[in-house]
Amino acid sequence: MTLRVARAGGAVVLTLPMRATLQAGREFAASKADWLRRTVSAMPEPKLVVEGARLPIAGQEVLLRAMPLKSVRLEDGVLYVPSRGAVAVTVQAWLKHRAHIALREAVDRFATRLGRQPSALSLRDTRSRWGSCTHDGRLMFSWRLAMAPPKVLEYVAAHEVAHLAHMDHSERFWAQVEVLMPGHAPYRNWLRTHGADLQAWRFKSASAPVGS
Repeated sequence: MTLRVARAGGAVVLTLPMRATLQAGREFAASKADWLRRTVSAMPEPKLVVEGARLPIAGQEVLLRAMPLKSVRLEDGVLYVPSRGAVAVTVQAWLKHRAHIALREAVDRFATRLGRQPSALSLRDTRSRWGSCTHDGRLMFSWRLAMAPPKVLEYVAAHEVAHLAHMDHSERFWAQVEVLMPGHAPYRNWLRTHGADLQAWRFKSASAPVGS
């Protein structure tokens, strides 16, 4: 049995093996009530991407301003976004583009160093992990990494590229991550500490109800 609190929204997820009964699951969850209360209360409040919001981009807080522009522009700590259409959706698309460029460059660099190339690279808005690697070499990353410091994004890229050689989290795997990115531990710890803050941002239009 496993019990976790989703990074997005704080939903409690209980996973049971096929042989377990629902009653046993309820009892297991009840036994973890104190942990659940502490974990849920520690989750950051949802944040909306709207005019005047201050959101992180590449680890730096920027002010969001909607202006009569043709394209998104980042200048001197201000992110200027076209006021036409849904501002939050525009910011999300812009972040995805930035994430793809940065991750593609990092993955290419680490894969060349490793001597193995991924078969594909894709972006998603994942909640339980920042990246993944399949047995056939497909890498997937969360586009929200565009909001994290660049070195944190690079660490996730190095982590998933290392899985091209070791599909586990053995000592050999972590040694490979260290070879690809020496001194990666602080960036791994940053995600553990601040990852929930990145997941708290809601990319909905101003007219969309919170939590929808």
